[in-house]
Amino acid sequence: MTFYPDERIGIFIDGANLFATTKALGFDIDFKRLLAEFRKRGRLIRANYYTALLEHEEYNPLRPLVDWLDYNGFHVVTKPAKEFTDADGNRRVKGDMDLELAVDMIDASDYLQHIILFTGDGDFCPAIAAARRRGVRVSVVSSMKTKPPMIATELRRQADDFIELLDLQPLIGRPDNRVDDTI
Repeated sequence: MTFYPDERIGIFIDGANLFATTKALGFDIDFKRLLAEFRKRGRLIRANYYTALLEHEEYNPLRPLVDWLDYNGFHVVTKPAKEFTDADGNRRVKGDMDLELAVDMIDASDYLQHIILFTGDGDFCPAIAAARRRGVRVSVVSSMKTKPPMIATELRRQADDFIELLDLQPLIGRPDNRVDDTI
């Protein structure tokens, strides 16, 4: 992965996808360390975190994280999640933030030189293609080391670079987490 000291960098995080990937890998992200790491690699202009929230819940476990991110250098983009019951009677929550993230990423292509996209979702291929047509390099951060891999093959191919999330764990993981070597 190549970074240039003067390049303008933007981080775009698909919160639900990153959570699922780190859970599968067995570690948690230290978002303060994440910001510090990418500030070392270039001029960090934007760090966006996208997630849907259940607003009517008395306690939402995401709320403390979202509040912390909002006060510590991230631009947090949320929308209310939708709750429904599936055909089997199970409670389901849906809160897709893909469109918001994709539009923001394409808009940011006007002032960024390098986008770091934390997701494995293949739905972002058209947004990556649009950013690249505008001359922006796009690196995707996800994992091939989970079973099954968390990154869509077409997404990995569409990006300029693929960054294995597990390789970043010593730099951006919470220091008290240990990764199981069997992954």
